[in-house]
Amino acid sequence: MARSSSGGGYGFGAFQGVFTPSILTIIGVVMYLRFGWMLGNVGLPTSLAIVTMGSAITFLTGLSISALATNMRMKGGGAYFILSRSLGLEAGAALGIPLAISQAISVSFYVVGFAEALVQSGIPAASGWDPRMAGLATLSALAVVSTFSASLALKSQYVVMAAIAASLVSFFAGGSPPPETVAAASAASAPVVGFWPVFAVFFPAVTGILSGVGMSGDLKDPGKAIPKGTIAAVLVGYAIYMAVPAVLAHFVPDGAALRADTMMMQKCARWPWLILAGVWAATLSSAVGSFLAAPRVVQALARDRIIPLFLGRGFGRSDDPRIAAGVCFALAAVCVWLGDINVIAPVLTLFNLSTYGLLNLCAGCEEMMANPTWRPTFRVRAWLSFIGFAGCLAAMFMISPGWTFVALVCEGAIYWIVKRRALKAQWGDMRTGLWMATVRIALRNLGRASHVERNWRPNLLVLTGLPVHNQGLLRFAREISGGRSLVTVASVVPEQAWTPDREAELRSSVLRMAERLDLEADVKVLPSADDWSGMCELTRAYGFGPIVPNTILMGIPAAESSARFTSLMKLFCARRRNIILAGREGDLEGDGRVDIWWRGGNSNGAFMLALAFLLRQDEAWRRHPLRINMIVRGSTHVEADELLAGFLRDARVDAETRVIEGGGEPFVETIAANSADAAVTFVGLRSVAQDEPETAFGDYVRALADGLSSVACPVFVLAGEDVDFRLIFT
Repeated sequence: MARSSSGGGYGFGAFQGVFTPSILTIIGVVMYLRFGWMLGNVGLPTSLAIVTMGSAITFLTGLSISALATNMRMKGGGAYFILSRSLGLEAGAALGIPLAISQAISVSFYVVGFAEALVQSGIPAASGWDPRMAGLATLSALAVVSTFSASLALKSQYVVMAAIAASLVSFFAGGSPPPETVAAASAASAPVVGFWPVFAVFFPAVTGILSGVGMSGDLKDPGKAIPKGTIAAVLVGYAIYMAVPAVLAHFVPDGAALRADTMMMQKCARWPWLILAGVWAATLSSAVGSFLAAPRVVQALARDRIIPLFLGRGFGRSDDPRIAAGVCFALAAVCVWLGDINVIAPVLTLFNLSTYGLLNLCAGCEEMMANPTWRPTFRVRAWLSFIGFAGCLAAMFMISPGWTFVALVCEGAIYWIVKRRALKAQWGDMRTGLWMATVRIALRNLGRASHVERNWRPNLLVLTGLPVHNQGLLRFAREISGGRSLVTVASVVPEQAWTPDREAELRSSVLRMAERLDLEADVKVLPSADDWSGMCELTRAYGFGPIVPNTILMGIPAAESSARFTSLMKLFCARRRNIILAGREGDLEGDGRVDIWWRGGNSNGAFMLALAFLLRQDEAWRRHPLRINMIVRGSTHVEADELLAGFLRDARVDAETRVIEGGGEPFVETIAANSADAAVTFVGLRSVAQDEPETAFGDYVRALADGLSSVACPVFVLAGEDVDFRLIFT
């Protein structure tokens, strides 16, 4: 009967469920056929260094896997399960799908190698077979055993382990081959290759621990079995890999012979046929380990709805993934029939390595963040995991920079596709913690850094009522922020009407509007006695550490609010905030130019130029010409021309300048007459005196707004921040 849950499994222990598939995937044909070649190219000390480096990367990864596995309730899927629960569905899928495919295709490599060795072995009954048919027959037998009884498959591995052990005994009990054999091999010596090509050939020999981790859903206690079985397999493999080159170098000191004859281990063995049996056994054991792991990753992917759900169906009391195994069998069978698929062999190893790397990165980040949810019973220092991550990354590029790029592109494409599907996971992951750690580090460094004008951007606090009638404010915020500044849309609600649910509802409503307008913004809803008190409170308290709004954007209030408005403007200036008052509720649009009106006596000119420059970065505003206007009295016309021309020359800004000699008419009338056809008009405001009458500044702004009622979109600006805006342009 099929099981729909992810429970069940065989209840294997550490030895049968983790150690056996891991060690038998590690001890493979590389040891038998390439250790002599490695010795012949780089010598014994360097060979031992290569073995140590490769095993160290795998050992560190084993430590990281152990820490991660003991911090969660492990289910089926092995490395995919760990990554998806640590970095989210997208990252898990980006590694899990290629990992499942690579493990399924790896089965075909091992089967093809076994079939070719069998046909060429000289055994009379097998010498006339078609290697492809022999491979398919072998694959079918492995698939039946692995699919319908993982327990039987793992028990059969004991026979394989015995064959490998016997082959090693035969080798260590052997001796030097006949001199004529060594001389013949030496005469046909191959060219010498360097350290990194040899490392690239050796390293796949130590990438076998995921076969044991992949059995996570069939373990009685994954939290205990995975650390014990994985680390034991790595250490036993390392001991064997250190001993074999040392003994082989003693038996055959001739490097040229070792480079030429890949079967030199067999020629050194006391019983040579046991070496051939060991090669076959190692090949079959690797195939079984991969065939046990791949369907279980597919099953876990399906149960997380990343791939079709029917692939996740389990059968029997042990929840065998028979449908997933059938898909993996079909993929492996196609590869066996095609025969030569060596061209993609490197990328399969790189998929394993990228998985190793991310597992190390996850463990290191979790240990570094030390969240309350991180309570593994197997602790690993963060720096060890980070060294493992760096080692995996370096090994990928040493093996093949080109194929590394291909592997990363494939994984990135899968991540993007899964991200587009917007799947909702039913568990939390560490990404929020990573962002929090990043923000904490950034805030600490920002607090220590000195203020530099070259990095200035408007950090906007947009004050608006609820519901948001003035969408022009939000559009203007989007256009001058360009998605590169911090924007907070803030509103005040009466205290008596505030509830947590009401606040969440209003916040969601404003967020939806911001998203429709393509504005990246946070939303703050503050309960207060009245709007003006709330805006004062936001100005005084809103922000976190060194990140506080430096620019306030709001509309122009009604005339009856002049006293409260003046008081608010005094607070803005006292708190060193820049002020932007938008004089229209409509959009900033049109075909006209962008006008700036500057009196030349304060920082407003450079501040308005910075805002205009940011505005014209928006695609809709790039073709709008820019003009800086200045009104002068009497004989200062020439000096004003020279001031503007010099400023623009130093600023490297393409803009027209115009100096207008004013008569007796008010400034506002001159602006209205000359900017009637402008798309947007920036007008500098005078400073706010702390001792001026309570309605004075409000009346002043109201008069400007009324006087420019014929101008399409007036924007009133006051530079209040302690910044020399001219340094942005010079």
